Amino acid sequence: MADSNQQPIVIKRIKKGGGGAHGGAWKIAYADFVTAMMAFFLLMWLLGSTAAGDLKGIADYFQSPLKLSLNGGRGTGASSSPIEGGGTDLTKTVGDTARSDFKEKRMMSKVIVTPPEQQQKENTKFEKDQGQNKGVAEQNHENDKREGEKAERGRLQELKGRIEAMIEASSDLRQFKKQLLLDMTPDGLRVQIIDEQNRPMFDNASADLKPYSRVILRTLGQELNRFGSRLSISGHTDAAQYVGNAAGFSNWELSANRANACRRELIVGGLDKDKVLRVLGQASILPLDKSDPFSAANRRISIVVLNRRAEENILREGQQIDEIGITDPILSAPIRRPLPSPSPSSVPSSPVPAPRSSVTPAPQPASSASQPPPPQTVGRIILPPIGNLPPKPVRSSN
Repeated sequence: MADSNQQPIVIKRIKKGGGGAHGGAWKIAYADFVTAMMAFFLLMWLLGSTAAGDLKGIADYFQSPLKLSLNGGRGTGASSSPIEGGGTDLTKTVGDTARSDFKEKRMMSKVIVTPPEQQQKENTKFEKDQGQNKGVAEQNHENDKREGEKAERGRLQELKGRIEAMIEASSDLRQFKKQLLLDMTPDGLRVQIIDEQNRPMFDNASADLKPYSRVILRTLGQELNRFGSRLSISGHTDAAQYVGNAAGFSNWELSANRANACRRELIVGGLDKDKVLRVLGQASILPLDKSDPFSAANRRISIVVLNRRAEENILREGQQIDEIGITDPILSAPIRRPLPSPSPSSVPSSPVPAPRSSVTPAPQPASSASQPPPPQTVGRIILPPIGNLPPKPVRSSN
């Protein structure tokens, strides 16, 4: 009875179909279609970019490839390949020939002999063309050089304007405006600091700067250091001479010492020491006031901001002096020193007598105890005897 009351268990299994249009089989077919279209367009592009001769060679090759490859013939193209029927040029319709069987016709070289007159004319024309090219190059170089000098002059003019504006803006420099002269020269921008009758730059007959002169030079040193050019500093005096000028110290030494003192103050103010190219002492040979050689304006310091041409000229002068000093036979000759006298022990007991000479030696003058020792000579430079230098003279004016 228990078995008859038990209900049967039913299991339903659902079978799913292919899905129809919603399945993934169409993607494979579409991919094959796209691949075929790409290959088709690739083939059309190759056919369109190939010449007619190449197409004919390809067609002939596929019609009878083995025959043409072994025996050669029409359609294989004529190339330089040693294998008959091969080659890279498919535009030829005639079979190939091996390189080893091909004999090229040799042509005799043609020698052209130019007459001397024509050769001379050609040489003259060539030299003329070379001269014209050289002249054009030199002209271009000169034009570039002039343009560079014009631009450099403009920069110097700008520096002059900045210095003038600085003098007007500074209360310390405005009172010395009449003593600061700025002008353009062929060598560059010149800044002159001149003396006034009641306001000199230096102490009397000395290279010691006044306190206000130090202020002027230090301010100029800071401004001139911003400019890239180098400087030339020269000192000048009036025509007043020292008392006892024959002693040796003169306006030359004084002007050089004053120029060097200005160089030191410019460096203290911020000027790079390597920018000073030259320091000169010119005494009274270049007066500012030519009508009055004793004028206070002639006592001055001249600072020139050099342009490129002036700087090159100064450097060239230094190189020429160095070359003269090296090649001078007198300066390059060694200095002969007297040999030391031999000791008595090294003298032989029986010396060999010297040969007699027919020339009678000149009598030597008697030496005097008051006569100064002879000067020492080194090359061309004659040094005064040590211990007989004159004392430094005392200057009365200037």
